[in-house]
Parts: sequence; structure tokens; C-alpha cells
Amino acid sequence: MAVPLAPLVLLLLALGRPALSGAQATEGAAAAPHRRFEYKYSFKGPHLVQADGTVPFWVHTGNAIPSADQIRITTSLKSQKGSVWTKNKSIFDNWEVEVTFRVTGRGRIGADGLAIWFTEEQGLEGPVFGAADKWNGVGIFFDSFDNDGKKNNPGVIVVGNNGKLLYDHQNDGSTQALASCQRDFRNKPYPVRVKITYYQKTLTVLINNGFTPDKEDYEFCAKVDDMVLPSQGYFGISAATGGLADDHDVLSFLTFQLTEPGKEAPTPDAEIPQKDKEKYQEEFEHFQQELDKKKEEFQREHPDVQGQPAADDVFETVSDRELRQIFEGQNRIHLEIKQLNRQLDMILDEQRKYVSAVTEEIAKRGAGSAAQQGQVSQQEIETVVKTQEEVIRQVKEIRSSVTDALRSISGAQHPGSAGVYEATQHFSDIKEHLHVVRRDVEHLVQRSSPSSEKQKCPELPPFPSCLSTMHFFIFVAVQTVLFIGYVMYRSQQEAAAKKFF
Repeated sequence: MAVPLAPLVLLLLALGRPALSGAQATEGAAAAPHRRFEYKYSFKGPHLVQADGTVPFWVHTGNAIPSADQIRITTSLKSQKGSVWTKNKSIFDNWEVEVTFRVTGRGRIGADGLAIWFTEEQGLEGPVFGAADKWNGVGIFFDSFDNDGKKNNPGVIVVGNNGKLLYDHQNDGSTQALASCQRDFRNKPYPVRVKITYYQKTLTVLINNGFTPDKEDYEFCAKVDDMVLPSQGYFGISAATGGLADDHDVLSFLTFQLTEPGKEAPTPDAEIPQKDKEKYQEEFEHFQQELDKKKEEFQREHPDVQGQPAADDVFETVSDRELRQIFEGQNRIHLEIKQLNRQLDMILDEQRKYVSAVTEEIAKRGAGSAAQQGQVSQQEIETVVKTQEEVIRQVKEIRSSVTDALRSISGAQHPGSAGVYEATQHFSDIKEHLHVVRRDVEHLVQRSSPSSEKQKCPELPPFPSCLSTMHFFIFVAVQTVLFIGYVMYRSQQEAAAKKFF
């Protein structure tokens, strides 16, 4: 009975593993640490170096050559050594670094390699990939040359040290390696990227081999559990060449502080020692006193310029700039509404002309028809006239609403969507009343003309020459397009102006 149960047990174990890994993944995602970029422990181009050739917050030694876009740790010459180290110790327990580098050489085999460090003291120069031996911390070595002849290079090796061990060069550190993986990082089409994470005493190394431009295309390389590192240390990167040589270029070194969920990250002021704070405060006071003295001396030597505004008054503050931008936006809105008011006046004048012309023509036709057939009544003419008066009243209301909006803008108030909706509603009312007028005019013309005659456009005074249905709809359509276009233009202007608030 034991033999048949074995496959069943293996099957149950195989089915149970995905559920366990999924639970672990969910737990890991829920406990993701908070990352904060630490610029004092990082560098990245362009404009990487200062005018004096130094890298801010970093020190370089040996054959390292900083440039605007990268730091060349070693050139492709024999027996070269170089390194770059942070000037200050890190004071955070958990961290993550992302390093981007290139290792290029003409030969099929290169040497010696590159190393990324986190140590208690700076290993400025030494025999271990250009840095000091017997370090207290951890080194991640990218070894290019196969010293032990096992054909396991290029490779990545994680080596820890308590400050007492000598690195085993002959065996490529295999006897001291805590973890390793075999990866070829030489002569890749894209820069190689490495992400090293130390979180809750676990060191993880992920590597992007540089085959694709995807910056997040990382592969697992190595992991060390229960690793105890110094609570404070220096970050560094070094490289060395031997009988064979490669160019070792570092494009960026980005450091992030990791904070456990539920814990508050320390403020930047808390990371500055009290002695440094006092030193910086004294230097600031000293510079302030020197500046005041220089100002007094300048005023004594140039009494004629005392009445002129000071240099500090020439430049506007953030609040002044925001206030100026607000006033400029309000002024543009003010001018646009004035333009709209003028257009409404023009529309009102044209409407009055059309009403007068139509009223006169209807009165003439009505008088002639009453003398001949008696079909047009005085009541219908009065209805048409009242409708036209209602149209004029609606246009006046639009003008009044625009004037109120102009007054509110002058008082530095922002127009809301209610004004736009009210203006749109007024315009819809105008369209309805104009439609009623057109229908009444057509009805009167049909009743006044014989049924056998072809309906013609009434003969109007010289201006306008003819009020046809086509002209009427064209006029209404043009005004509708102008008004809707203006409303959309103002909405876009308001959305753009909100970016400054």
C-alpha cells in the first residue's frame, strides 16, 4: 500500500506549492517598504562633475576619471585601479542601490572586473578589484577573468567579510562566496543594470544583462538570508585591470532608503549630526555678517544709488508672480467679455432693422389684403409685432447677463458654469422666438397671396433686399456657431488658467 500512495503525496505537494508561493507573494506585496531617494549617496549624469572635476558628495581615487555623463573607473590599459566612494556614512539600516555600468573591451576575454561595496570604512585603494582587502561589510564582484580555470566567468559573486579575511584571488572567491550566479556583462548593446537590496537582513541581487532597452527587465541572480551588515557604512564602486584590460564605466549609482511599513521615515534634519548643524549655522551667520558689511561699504561708496531699489526688490516672489498671473488672466477674460458685448450690440441692431422691415412689409401687405380680400386681421399683425418685441427683449436680457458677468470679472471673481448655462438658455429662447416669427410671417404671406400665384419673397426696402428662408437660417446658424465657439474657447482658457492656482 505504501507504493501507490507515493505518487499521490507528490501530487498533493506539487499542487500545494503554487498556493504557498501565492500567499507569500501577497504577503510580500502587502509589506512592501517605503523607498526614499538619497541624493547624497547617488550620482547620475548629465552634468555629473563640477568645475573643479569633483563629483558632489563623492570622492574618486586611483585611475578613476569623472566626466559629464559617467565615471570611468579604469581605462582599457594594463594594471589600472580606481574607485569612487561616498564622503559620508549612511545612517539607515535598510537600503537599495541601482547601478548602471558598461564593461567593454576588444578581446574575447577581459580582466579583472568591477565591484560594488558597502563597508564600514572607505577602501580607497587595494588589491581586491581596486579596493582594500579585509573590509567589514559586503562586496558584490563582477569578475571577468577566470583565475581558477573552472570556466565559470564572467560571473557575479557576493562576498561578506568581518574585517579579518583575505580575499581568495586564486579561486575567484569561490571558497568565500555567500551566493553567486554566472552572467556575461561584457560588451552588451545596452548598459547593464544591477539592483541590490538589503532589507530585514536579507541581501538580494537582481541583474539586467543589457540585451534590451527595458530598464525594469531584471533577472534574479543571488540572495543571502540572515546577513548582518554594519548599521552605518560607505557605498563605493571600484574596478581593476591586469594583463588584460577593459573599460569600466559607471553611468549612475542611485541609492534609496527603505523604511518598514508602519514606521515613519526620519526627517532630513534628523540625519544631520548636531555638530554639523552648529557648524553650518555658524558659517551662515558669518556669511550673513560679511554680506551686511559689504552692503554698508557699497552704500557709503555710492550714496547716489541709495534711492534706487535694492537687488532683492527687483525679483518678484512666488506670491507676487502668482498674483500677477491671476490679474493677467482676469484682464484677458475682461477683454473677451467686452468683445462679446460689442458683438451682442451688433446683433441687437441688426435684429431691430429686420423687425422694422418685416413689420412695415406686413403692414403694407395687411392693408392691401384688407382692401381686396379682408383675409389678414389686425390681431395677427399685432401678434407678429409682439413676437418681434419679445425677441428684442430676449437679446436685451443676454446683453444684461453679459454685463453682469463683466462686472463680476472686474471684481476679480471667477465665472462659473452657471453663467454659461444661462447664456446658452437665452440663446435657445431666441432661436425659438425667431422660429415663431418666421412661421407667422410665412402664414401671413400665404394668406395674403392668391392660391394660384407662386409664393414670392416680399419686396423689402433697400436693406435688406430680401428675407428668404435660406438667408434666415444662415444668419441663425452663423450666430449659433460663433456663440458655441466662444463658449468652448472660454472653457479652454479657464482650464489653462487653473494650472496657476
